[in-house]
Amino acid sequence: MTKTVVITGANRGIGFELVKCYLANGDWQIIAACRTPQKATALNDLADATDGDIEVVQLDVSSAQSVEAFSKAIGDRPIDILVNNAGVIGGEHQSLGDIDYDEWMETLAINTLGPIRVTEALIENIRKSKNGKIVAISSQLGAMQYQTQGRFAYNSSKAALNRTMTLLANQLRAENIAVAMYHPGWVQTDMGGQAADITPPQSASGLYQCFEKLSLADSGKFFKWNGEPHAW
Repeated sequence: MTKTVVITGANRGIGFELVKCYLANGDWQIIAACRTPQKATALNDLADATDGDIEVVQLDVSSAQSVEAFSKAIGDRPIDILVNNAGVIGGEHQSLGDIDYDEWMETLAINTLGPIRVTEALIENIRKSKNGKIVAISSQLGAMQYQTQGRFAYNSSKAALNRTMTLLANQLRAENIAVAMYHPGWVQTDMGGQAADITPPQSASGLYQCFEKLSLADSGKFFKWNGEPHAW
């Protein structure tokens, strides 16, 4: 039976590679969400080359109106896994003495509120799955155990994302819906830079395998892209 996955931020980087992973691994209907589909050339080309397996849909996770329209476009079909991947680095002004608070608010709106906003809009679809899952791409920079400086907006948004996901996991456990967060590694994307440790395909392949293995026993936990537990 065909399963359905929703991937936000699907037009580039890890999100785009996750689309390719799901396309290559079995019977999946892939709802690939991105903010500006008309500019998502590679994603659209990939969708055009498939037999309807990829559906490209507009979504701005920071906009209530956009999320509502996205939910209506999906309708009442079951969703087996929601991959909250869309995120931003948060701008250049994130150090003490040079903080852009408007950019910080925007970062929180996308990285923290966005996943919850999308989850809330699609929760009834997820409840229709026999084994519903909700995952979020977080970062080690949001872990209290990871010592770093600067990046106030980005780091705080990922720390808050982790906490909101644990609250979600606690609430949905009784409904047999698993929730988990993942550090994708230091990846060679626009956000990570070309000096990073691993490529987007490496990260996405590891994450895909993690998502497949996710069970209720691991709900509320934080993992690395290779399946290892991540310190909080």
